[in-house]
Amino acid sequence: MTEGWLTALLINKLRKLLDSREISVRELVGAYMDRIDAIDGGGGGGSGNGGGSIGGGSIGGNGGIIGNGGLNTFIHVNAGGATAAADAAQSMIDAGEQGPLTGIPIALGDDICTNDMPMTCASRILDGYRPPFDAAVTERLRAQGAVFLGKLNIDEFSMYPSNTFGPADTFGPLAATSYYGRVLNPYDITCASGGPAGGAAAAVAAGLCAAAIGVDAGGAIGRPAALCGVTGFRPTYGYVSRHGCVANTSAFDQAGPIAAGAEDCALILNAISGYCPYDIITYEYKSGGKSGGTTGTAGTARTGAVTGARTVAGIGSDSLKGLRLGMIRELFDDRVDPQVRESVLKAASWYEQAGATVFEVSIPMLRHGDAAYYIIACVEAFANLGRFDGVRYGRRVAADNYNDMVARSRGEGFGREVKKRILFGTHILSGDNYDKYYRKAVTIADSVRARYNEVLQQADALISPAAPHVAPQITPQLSTTSIKTTAEDIWSVGPSLAGLPSVTTPCGYVAPCGYIAQPGSGAHLPVGLALTGKRCDDMFVLGLAAAFEKDFNRQPPPLADNWKGY
Repeated sequence: MTEGWLTALLINKLRKLLDSREISVRELVGAYMDRIDAIDGGGGGGSGNGGGSIGGGSIGGNGGIIGNGGLNTFIHVNAGGATAAADAAQSMIDAGEQGPLTGIPIALGDDICTNDMPMTCASRILDGYRPPFDAAVTERLRAQGAVFLGKLNIDEFSMYPSNTFGPADTFGPLAATSYYGRVLNPYDITCASGGPAGGAAAAVAAGLCAAAIGVDAGGAIGRPAALCGVTGFRPTYGYVSRHGCVANTSAFDQAGPIAAGAEDCALILNAISGYCPYDIITYEYKSGGKSGGTTGTAGTARTGAVTGARTVAGIGSDSLKGLRLGMIRELFDDRVDPQVRESVLKAASWYEQAGATVFEVSIPMLRHGDAAYYIIACVEAFANLGRFDGVRYGRRVAADNYNDMVARSRGEGFGREVKKRILFGTHILSGDNYDKYYRKAVTIADSVRARYNEVLQQADALISPAAPHVAPQITPQLSTTSIKTTAEDIWSVGPSLAGLPSVTTPCGYVAPCGYIAQPGSGAHLPVGLALTGKRCDDMFVLGLAAAFEKDFNRQPPPLADNWKGY
């Protein structure tokens, strides 16, 4: 029996069904596997870890074929591993030892280490690589009995521009920065999925997993969540361990959840956050004294609203009275699509009607934030990707000497965007360029951080569009340059530069317009609202989103006729 309805439920509802024995973990996992098989087309049929059937669902995949009715969100489908994990989770439930995520089907970005699945960072240089250990977030989810459905498609090494905008000569015409092809948007398969965690956002939106984990550096979670109509959360820097998440931009990297709602994100954040002995930036959470820490009880004494994951589920509009919310002036300028601006302003008006005070704030140095972020990101890419040399692991190309072997291995293994960032990072660190560019970029980042902290002394949280437009059309014009998409980083890099928690949630659906339009298209695409809070106010920010979501009517993606089984 096909239990497609299960894949449309939130985690709390799935928890009740599992605990009451109305469904088994195998039935639940089987429903998701059936759906992956029917509409994704990726994952290569669970290769490398026991493809086949689970819960009555045939897992064949389409070998990663793109343009054959598949979203291409999965690089690897973990059919065999999910079977064993489902049985183990069921044993925990039968013994009364379950946690909030026991038996819940979750997928991981392909830059998060798992000792029982491949991890490629969507790059040819790591094709077929299997890590010998689990990432900290993987360990913590396993400890709760979560079931991993597989690894999700990302941009190569999570480097934006997105897995829909890649330069035309990267891996073929209109190719993606991912070695495994682009991810399509479930709201309109002719449109972009949005960025490095596009596979995670599209998979959650299409009901291919109950939730997903991505790694955010400068909008990798928020932007695709906005374009795919789901909730994505970037935690406070240091809230979640980076151990086992492949380094891209270490100064900003943070793993975070993508789910169908803020309440689900809060449950996952509780499971993965806290001190880790392998990541020094989590040290301040060791004692649990910091708000949020390992328990998810972010302090909000100044307002009394949202004091933990349990109350995130119970927050309503009546709890918002007295809050002060600032709208970032620089993120509402003429570059924002008018329909997007209107949708975000309506969301701000909803908070105002619920009793919050909404006013304008200014962070003028954000105008240079995208340039500063890109310079720092390229320098860190140069440093972090030096380990991929074909010697210790990854792809190795035969050559007569060491230097040629490294050069050829990297030349064939890395895509164009990765090579560009390595070369640019090398240039920035050469000679006088360090002072001319890198030092100035760090100064701007410090100024952005300081200004965010200043305005958050006046406001409890900040409101802005998560992206300046809805999901763009996949066209040759958009695929020939990354300059446009890099300039749009201003809408997503602020929380990263400041190290602050930020949640993206849908706030409207609009018809495409301008250069985004597809002639004759009647599709309505989601608009994302971004809410940014003070350091360690992670649960508070999620609670603000949860309150809005209770009164917002979400629209599921209109999947094409050739995607059956739902």
